[in-house]
Amino acid sequence: MVAMCAVATFICYIDRVNISVAIIPMADEFGWDRATQGLIMSSFFAGYLLTQIAGGWLADRFGGKAVLGMGVLFWSAFTIITPPAAFAGLTFLLASRVGMGLGEAVTFPSIYSLYARWLPALERTRAIAFTFSAVPLGTVFALILTPIIVLNLGWEWAFYLFGVMGIIWYLFWLQYAKTNPKDHPKITAAELDLIESNQMDEKPGEPPSIRKMLGSISVWAIIVSHFCSNWGGYVLLSWMPTYISEGLGVDFAAVGMFTMIPAMASFLFMNVAGWVTDRLISSGMNVTFVRKLMQTIGFGGGAMVLAVVGYVQSVPMAIALMSFGNMVGAFALGGWGTNHMDIAPRHAGTLMGLSNTAGTVPGIIGVYVSGLILQATNSWVLVFQTAAAVYIFGLIFFLVFGSAEKEFD
Repeated sequence: MVAMCAVATFICYIDRVNISVAIIPMADEFGWDRATQGLIMSSFFAGYLLTQIAGGWLADRFGGKAVLGMGVLFWSAFTIITPPAAFAGLTFLLASRVGMGLGEAVTFPSIYSLYARWLPALERTRAIAFTFSAVPLGTVFALILTPIIVLNLGWEWAFYLFGVMGIIWYLFWLQYAKTNPKDHPKITAAELDLIESNQMDEKPGEPPSIRKMLGSISVWAIIVSHFCSNWGGYVLLSWMPTYISEGLGVDFAAVGMFTMIPAMASFLFMNVAGWVTDRLISSGMNVTFVRKLMQTIGFGGGAMVLAVVGYVQSVPMAIALMSFGNMVGAFALGGWGTNHMDIAPRHAGTLMGLSNTAGTVPGIIGVYVSGLILQATNSWVLVFQTAAAVYIFGLIFFLVFGSAEKEFD
């Protein structure tokens, strides 16, 4: 189950990231300026914003299998129709990106809901870390393969080929996935006993209202952290290929190779962070302390790197700094990234939907504002230091208000 959810996340980010490379030849063909490119990339998040809470609630209530499966089918269809939408006009392209966002929005709420049912408490951070480590893998895959596809087949095929992957995944998902462990035909009695003895009750209670959740300062610590984490993440995800290509002067065909190094550092250290976090908790260390320690390493280290990387002119040094930033930044998954299942284990999908709604706002604002900053000042330093300041604010807020105590049954 964890493997298949990770593959869904992998495909999710392939389909999300490919436009950050494909938009370079698309902008040349259609004559888009930087602000228009930022608008196109950020329009995805307008759709992504709308179905987060609903997706989490549906997954908690009726099961994550159906919700995640339909989400993958939905976004895959909109990935495939992206090229004809672009040729039809900017409005149609923006609409297709919004539709793709609507489908991808249910991904993480559904996964969190499934993991709350499937995973013993002391294995959750490792599973979340492994799943999120598919994000840089999907990013690397898209950034390496998209230029090759664009140069050999045309940018349109980056959307056609990647869109089909989600449909293939769905066929396997239908056959092998189950919402509840006891319904899986291949589960052993020993594994089922392990899960159920370290688990919430099978049937969730009446979910707390969104208003009640928003009345908790611990929930706000997650929400603010999610917002701040995604500000830096989405800005880098959307603009890194352009920064490497135009800011550092790397040839377009080599963009994917240079981006691969920081992404692989992120993949490796997300899994290291998950293992370290679960190890500290299983040793008896206070869970709240562990969450805040991981948050400090992740946000504090990431902010330091972003504060200086814009000044670097050397390509190897810039890539090395970004790689180090991703290595330390991965530890935040042991902080806010797993905190949902601490304070609301039965309603983790709903809470993830709530926090990811706030976490989507930077995808709209941060990506677009970064495009405006670049158009007005051509300053990558200002783009990165803005993200660093957001990280520091998120770190302080979580250290003051974050908690791992269960608040919602």
